[in-house]
Amino acid sequence: MTTRRRLILLLGLPALLLLAAWVGPRLLDWEARRDQVAAIASARLGRSVALDGPLRLTLLPQPMIEAQSVRVGAADPEEIGVAARALRLSLGLGALLGGRIEPRELVLVGAEIRLPWPPASVGALRPPPWLTGFDARIENSRVAVGGAVLEGVDARLAAPGPLDAVRTEGSFTLRGAPVRFEAVVGRPGFDGAATLDVSMALGAASVTARGVLVGEDGFEGRIEAGGPDLAALLAAPAGPFRASGRMRVTAEVAAADDLALDFGGVTGRGAATFRFAPAPRLDLALALARLDIDAWVAALRGAAAPPLPLGLDLSAEVATFRGATLRRLRGGVFREEDRISLTDLSALLPGEAEVEGAGATAGDRLELGLRFAGGNLRATLAAFGLGLEQSDPARLRGFDGRARLVLEAAQLGVPEFAANIDGSQVSGAGVLRFGARPALGLGLTFDRLDLDGVMPPGAAWSAVLAGAPAIDANLRLAAERLRWGGIEATQAALDAAAENGRIALRRGSARVGGADLVLAGTLATGAAPRLGDLVLEAVAGADSAFAVPLARWVTVPRGLAALPLRLRLAGGGPLDALALAGELEFGELRAEGQASLNLPQSRFGGNVTLRHPGAPRLALQLGAAEPPAWLGEGSFSLIAAVAGGPGTIQADNLELVAGGLRARGQVGVALGGARPRLTGRIAAERLPLPDLALRDSDPLGFGVLGAVDAEMEVEAAELVAPDLPVLEQVGARLRLANGRLALEGLRARLGGGTVDGALALDVAAQPPVLSGALGLAGATLRAPLFGLPFDLASGRIEAQGRFSASGHAPAALLATLSGDGRLALRDGVLAGVALGAVASAAALEDPVLAEQGVRAGLEGGATAVERLEGGWRAAAGLVALDGMRIAGEGGVSGEVEGSLDLLRGSLDLRFAVQPTPAEAPPIGLRVTGPATAPRRQPEVAAWARWRAER
Repeated sequence: MTTRRRLILLLGLPALLLLAAWVGPRLLDWEARRDQVAAIASARLGRSVALDGPLRLTLLPQPMIEAQSVRVGAADPEEIGVAARALRLSLGLGALLGGRIEPRELVLVGAEIRLPWPPASVGALRPPPWLTGFDARIENSRVAVGGAVLEGVDARLAAPGPLDAVRTEGSFTLRGAPVRFEAVVGRPGFDGAATLDVSMALGAASVTARGVLVGEDGFEGRIEAGGPDLAALLAAPAGPFRASGRMRVTAEVAAADDLALDFGGVTGRGAATFRFAPAPRLDLALALARLDIDAWVAALRGAAAPPLPLGLDLSAEVATFRGATLRRLRGGVFREEDRISLTDLSALLPGEAEVEGAGATAGDRLELGLRFAGGNLRATLAAFGLGLEQSDPARLRGFDGRARLVLEAAQLGVPEFAANIDGSQVSGAGVLRFGARPALGLGLTFDRLDLDGVMPPGAAWSAVLAGAPAIDANLRLAAERLRWGGIEATQAALDAAAENGRIALRRGSARVGGADLVLAGTLATGAAPRLGDLVLEAVAGADSAFAVPLARWVTVPRGLAALPLRLRLAGGGPLDALALAGELEFGELRAEGQASLNLPQSRFGGNVTLRHPGAPRLALQLGAAEPPAWLGEGSFSLIAAVAGGPGTIQADNLELVAGGLRARGQVGVALGGARPRLTGRIAAERLPLPDLALRDSDPLGFGVLGAVDAEMEVEAAELVAPDLPVLEQVGARLRLANGRLALEGLRARLGGGTVDGALALDVAAQPPVLSGALGLAGATLRAPLFGLPFDLASGRIEAQGRFSASGHAPAALLATLSGDGRLALRDGVLAGVALGAVASAAALEDPVLAEQGVRAGLEGGATAVERLEGGWRAAAGLVALDGMRIAGEGGVSGEVEGSLDLLRGSLDLRFAVQPTPAEAPPIGLRVTGPATAPRRQPEVAAWARWRAER
C-alpha cells in the first residue's frame, strides 16, 4: 500500500466512523427497548412514565435516546401530572458500546406540568426519601400551579444523594420578561422539619424567602424583596423598592405580615395574603406615609388584568392628586379578571372636605357612589386649580352632598347629583365626553342661586370672549330663586350650548318683579367676538313690581310702574359695532329706537322716539299731583339723536312737544365728576310755566339741584305763566354748580319793552336763599297787570328792583322777602279808584252833589294818569310804598302810601288826591284786607268839614 493510499485511509476512517455513528443508530429498531427506556425514565423521575411516540437513538454530538409524546404519572387530578412533547435521555458512550443503557441526564422538552394546589399538606413539599441521585431538566415548558400558569419554563432539578438538599433552578417568562428562580429544599431531620430557600429575580429585582417546612403545619420564615425599579415587577410608578417581613404558608394560605416597606423613599407597613382555597386570591394591605396618586393612576392605566383575583387595602397619611394634597386616604380595591370593586373609600381633601365612596366596574364601565361634606368649598376648588380670587371670600363655604359617577372609556357621567352649597339645594345630572375636544352636558336645578360674589366682574368677561371655550357644552340650568347684581328673580332657566367657539343661548328666562324676561341669541368668540340673533323680551302686567329691581339704576314713577309693560330688543353684530333696535310700551307711552354699540370702548350712538297721546295724562303718570292745566291739552313726543361714551351722554337734534310746550336743542350729560353735569342749549317756541302756589307751605324740593351741575343756554319765543303777562324772546344763561343756581343775562320782551336782570338760588345755604335783580323798561300794558281790584290796567311801565328771600317753601320765601326798587307808569290807567272823578266832583258848587261825586269816585272806577312813580321797600315779606306820587289828567295830583303783605295776600293802602283849591284838605281812600276783595274806607270828613266851614 502506497503512502498516498495510507494517508487517504487515515483521513477517511474517522469520517466513515462519524457517518456510521450518525446514520447507523437511526437504522436500528429501538422499539424492543421501549419498555427498558420507560423503566429507566420512571426510575429517574420517581413516577411511572409512558412513551406513546416513536424512539430514536443519536450518537452525535452526544449519545441520546429521544422519545416522542411522553406521559409522566397517573391521570389522577390529585397527583402531579406531566405531559411532554419529547423526552431526551443522555447516555454514556462506553456503556452504550458495551450494549448497556446508562443514563446520564434526563430532559423533558415542551412539557405541560400540572401541580395540583393546594396539596394535602405543605409538608408534602418535603423531598421524598427515594428522591436521590436525581438530575432532570425541562425545556420550553408550561407549569400550571392551581389556577396560575408559568410560560417558557426552563428548569433543572437535582438531588445528588440521600442527605443532599434538593435544588431546583431555572427561569420562566412573566409578561414577556424572563424570571430566574432557585429553590433549595433540605432533607427533613429527626423532627420532620426541612429548610426551604426560594429566590426569584426579574432583571435587577429579586424576591427571597427563607424558612422551615415544619412537619405538616407548613412553612414559616421571612421574605425579602427589593430592586431598582418597582415598575419592572408590577403596574406601579418607577423607583427603587424594598420589603421585608415574616411569612407563613399553609395548605390554604401563604401570608406575609409585618412587612416593612420602602417605595422610592416612602416608608410604610404592609401585609400580603395568598389564598389557595377555595379559589386562588391575593390580598394586599399597604399603609404608607405618602402616596402620589397621579403616578399610580398613570402606571395602572392600560395595565393588563392580574392573572388571579387581587384585593388591596390601601391607606396613606398624605397623598397628592393633581397638585392637591389629600390626607387620611383610605380605601379597598378588589380586582377579579376585568371587574374592579372599590369599597370604603375616604379622604380628607383641602379645605377640610371629607369624601367617602364605593363602586365597581363592569367591563370598561366604572360606577362610583360618593358622599362629601366640608366647610370651605372655595379652598377645595382652589386646590384643584379652579381660581376663585375674584369671588367674595364669604361665598362658597359650607357644602355637603352625594353623587353617582359612571366612568367609561369615552365619557364620565354623573347620573345623580344632589348637594347643599351655602344653604342652597342643587341637584341634577351631567356627562363629560372625552376626546380631542371634550364635550360637557349638564343639567342642574337650584332652589336658590346667589351669583353675587361668585360670578367674575365685567372686566373679566372680555378675556373669556376673546378665547374660544376649550370644551363644547350643553347646559340646562334652572333656579326657583336667583340673585345677581342685586336683582332677585324667580323661575329662572337657562338653555345654552357651546360648540367650536360658538355659544348659543337657546333660551334664558326669568321672572323679575312680576315681569317675564326672555333672552336668546348667539355669540361667536375669538379675536373679534360677534353677537347674532339677539332677542330680549320683557312683559309685565298692570300693577306688577318690575320697577323695584330697577330702583338701583333708575326710579320708575308709580304711575308708569302700575301700567302694563312690553319690551323687545333685537339685533346683532360685532361687539365694536353692535346694532340694536328696540320697542318699549308703558300703557299708552311708546318708545322706539335704534342704536349702534361699541362695547369694548363703552360707546353708543343712535336715535330714540317717545310718544304719548295725552301729555297731561303722561304728567300724572310721571308723578304730577293733578293734571297740569298750564301745560295745555295735546300729545307728547320726544325725538333725539343720542350718543355717548365713558362718562358722557349727548342728545342732539332734540325735539320736544308736550301739550303747549314746543322746544328743540341739544343736551349733554357728563358723568365723570362728583356730580353729573348738564350742558347744551334749549330753544322753545312756547314755554308754559306752572302756576306757583306762592303761599304753599310744602317744600319745593330744592335738594335735587344739589345733585347735578349745569351750564345751558335757554331761549323761548314765548313764555307763558298763569296770572302773569306773556314774555317774548326770552333768553338766559343757566348755571348750576355746587347747589347754586343762577340765571345770568336774563332778557325778554314784554309789551314792546325789555326785561333784563339776573336770578340766583343758593341751595347749599341753609335755608336756601333766592335773590335777584330785575328791570323793566319801555313796556306797554294792554291789560291789567295782576288781575286784582286795584291794579295797573294800562300804560307804559318801567320798573327796577332787587330782592332776596330764604326758605324751603314758597310761603317761607314770601315771609322772608326783602329788597327795594322803583316803579313808574306813564300815560296809563290805575284801576280801582277814580281819583280824577273825585277831584272833579270836589270842585262842584253844590256841596251835596260834590260829596256824592267824591264818594262815588272812591267806590270804584279808574284813574287816567300821566305819571305814577315811586319806590318800594320790602322786609319780612311786607312791601311798603315809598313816595308813590300820582299825576293825572287835568292837573290831578295824588299819592299812594301803605304796604302789601305778600304772605297773607292783604293790603293796607291809602290813596289820596288833592282837590282844588290847594288849601283844601286831601281826600283819601283807605284800602285794607285781602287783595282780591279789599275793604274801602273813604276819608272825606276833613274835606267835607273844610267845605262846610267855607
